[in-house]
Amino acid sequence: MDDSSPSFFLFSGSSNPELASAIAKELNMPLGRAVIGRFNDGEINIQIQENVRNKEVFVIQSTCRSKDASVNDSLMELFFLVRTLKRASAKTVTAVIPYYGYARQDRKVIPRVPISASDVAMMLEDAGVDRVIAVDLHCGQIQGFFHHAPVDNLYASLIFVPYFAKKELKNPVILSPDAGGVARAKEFRDKLAKKGVQTGFGVIIKQRESVGRVSQMDLVGDVAGSDVIIVDDLCDTGGTLVRAAEELKAFGAERIYACITHPVFSRPALERLGNSCFTEVVVTDSIPHFEEKLPPNVIKLSVAPLLAEVISCLYHGCSVAAVFEQNALSH
Repeated sequence: MDDSSPSFFLFSGSSNPELASAIAKELNMPLGRAVIGRFNDGEINIQIQENVRNKEVFVIQSTCRSKDASVNDSLMELFFLVRTLKRASAKTVTAVIPYYGYARQDRKVIPRVPISASDVAMMLEDAGVDRVIAVDLHCGQIQGFFHHAPVDNLYASLIFVPYFAKKELKNPVILSPDAGGVARAKEFRDKLAKKGVQTGFGVIIKQRESVGRVSQMDLVGDVAGSDVIIVDDLCDTGGTLVRAAEELKAFGAERIYACITHPVFSRPALERLGNSCFTEVVVTDSIPHFEEKLPPNVIKLSVAPLLAEVISCLYHGCSVAAVFEQNALSH
């Protein structure tokens, strides 16, 4: 019997290998060996090159667009990885999904449209996933779309708050860019308060004329003479975010920061942000981007320490809540 195999395995999909490697480094262990390729017709080809029988396995895959693949490619790859590992008799398979694609389609707002976030959950469970780890789900209720697999929705504020707590901010105001993000922004404000940083609070009320098009923005709160931190879960094309910053400047705000968990950055987001009035746009590495393409005012922080801590907690049977309560990464 070979006793040299790891106590559990980490495997990486192809959507964000840099983050997967960083998580493995935090855990001081190698990534499991797997071949992920394409047949000539574009179909996904996977071979697991480790004996995973009766092992606990974690698969790291953001369901996002990557350099060589679409969102749908990343999703299908994750489904096949999970199913292949289950067929190989893995004891449990946990899907580590830093960015959960299709999360914005979490309800029906007009007739005869899919609830895609729910459909993705259904397909993951049908593939055999035993647990899911995600970061800042667009809507927390997505956890309820999984009927059998528990979902750990981690807060990137554990990474962001220490970063902003070290800055010398002038009369800081935490701002939610819409009514739906108020709870997220308040949670950020409360964590800053525990660090001794007292802030004001505001929210922008948007009136949309269609999907992706905002006809009017109304500010609730006072930002005159204040540094403002806009807290949101994702930035897509950046148009609404940049317009919000311009509105804040018009209301007398000083330095303006954005704190964005998931940098989707569809074109022309990077160009817009680079030419904007933002002092900094702080994001995570949940979605990969090439460093040379990021403008100087876009700062990237890693969620690898947070994810590694939670993976270790789950494997050793520790409380994931302790990661939040102790704010273990805020040093």
